[in-house]
Amino acid sequence: MHLTELHRTTGFRLATLFLALFGVVAMLLFGYLYHEITGFEQERIDDWLKREHAELIREDPSELVVRFKHQDLLDPRQQRPFALFGTDGKHLAGGNPGDRPPIPQFDRPFSMRLENLPKRPPGRCIAAHLADDRVALQCQNTRELDHFDEELLHALISTALLTLVLGLIGASLIGISTMRRLDAVTASIEEIVAGNLSRRLPMHSKHDDVDRLVGVVNGMLDEIERLMHEVKGVCDAIAHDLRTPLTRMLAGLERAQRRTMTEPEYRAVIDETILETSGLLRTFNALLRISEIESGVRRQGFTSVNLAAVADDVFEFYEPTAEDKRIVFELTRPAIAPPDMQGDPNLLFEALANLVENAVKFAPQNGHVRVTLFSDANSFGVTISDDGPGIATTERRAVLRRFYRGEASRHAPGSGLGLSLASAVAGMHGMSIQFNDVATGCEVTFFRPVER
Repeated sequence: MHLTELHRTTGFRLATLFLALFGVVAMLLFGYLYHEITGFEQERIDDWLKREHAELIREDPSELVVRFKHQDLLDPRQQRPFALFGTDGKHLAGGNPGDRPPIPQFDRPFSMRLENLPKRPPGRCIAAHLADDRVALQCQNTRELDHFDEELLHALISTALLTLVLGLIGASLIGISTMRRLDAVTASIEEIVAGNLSRRLPMHSKHDDVDRLVGVVNGMLDEIERLMHEVKGVCDAIAHDLRTPLTRMLAGLERAQRRTMTEPEYRAVIDETILETSGLLRTFNALLRISEIESGVRRQGFTSVNLAAVADDVFEFYEPTAEDKRIVFELTRPAIAPPDMQGDPNLLFEALANLVENAVKFAPQNGHVRVTLFSDANSFGVTISDDGPGIATTERRAVLRRFYRGEASRHAPGSGLGLSLASAVAGMHGMSIQFNDVATGCEVTFFRPVER
């Protein structure tokens, strides 16, 4: 963004809006202060004029000339010029020389220019019509008060202009800061769009609303990057795992095409091809099943499921396999049965079956496999343990990814999708898969926290 676009930024607009609101409030406050201060001074002068007027009315008319001359001697600067005018309007006494000026009203204070004084200062006056038709005029020179009012108004206007300038400068700085942050965010987004998924939006450690939004977006980018790497890993794994069976299928068919074979030999080639094709179909079906589970479509068919009953079915299903391998296969039930939960019994059976199948597959002959149900105040679930080669600590997260096969299982039959499917089922049901630290073998727990 350019500085010419500063007015378009949200920060600048909000700052100027608050500046305008503050300006309106300040103008109202300044206006109120100006009115109150000037009004107070005028009321003070009016009160004094009324007291002088009341005293003048009570005084003996014959002594007014002496009083006004005495007042003139006491007021050389003519701050309070009094004047007594005759019936013809001529000046009789006092410090306000000249003929009687026009009197707008009697017995009430009024404002007028003191025309007969130097520089025609403003004044606040009160006039009295005496019984002998003479007129007494008592005034207060308000030049200093007007000067104070002008200085006060000047100070208020100067403060308002200074506040406006500082406010605009502050709004500009806020707008420029916002522009810089947005430019940095925009540059990062453009780099991400260009293909650099490792780039993240910059944060300024201000913990404001923008940083909160940036944190959410960065979390989303982390998830997108993880999914992209996972998709790439899945594609690479599919290409790697399917290359061998497809190569064997192609080689077998090409041999059958080049050579003259008997019918049993052709049947053997066809059977081998069917076997390889079935393996490929199982792999793709497993991938589709994992995608279906992760999409959450199966949640619509959730019913009340007893995890202990599912574990019993899995145990009965693999008991013959364990006997053929001479494995001690045990099922332990707790005193308090696990509570019922909402879920898909077929998917839960499939997940537990994959965990038990791995345990039976990797347990040595005459080994042990234990399926233990548990339920406590914090969680309930199933623990499957065996005394096979186990899973390295560094591979415990990796084995849950699709097609990943650990060092101990790299040469064993399988596609590397069983634990991925079990993890997807666990996530769909709000459950978790945890590998426990044991001295020998492997122990995995399929559990769900108790809802409080």
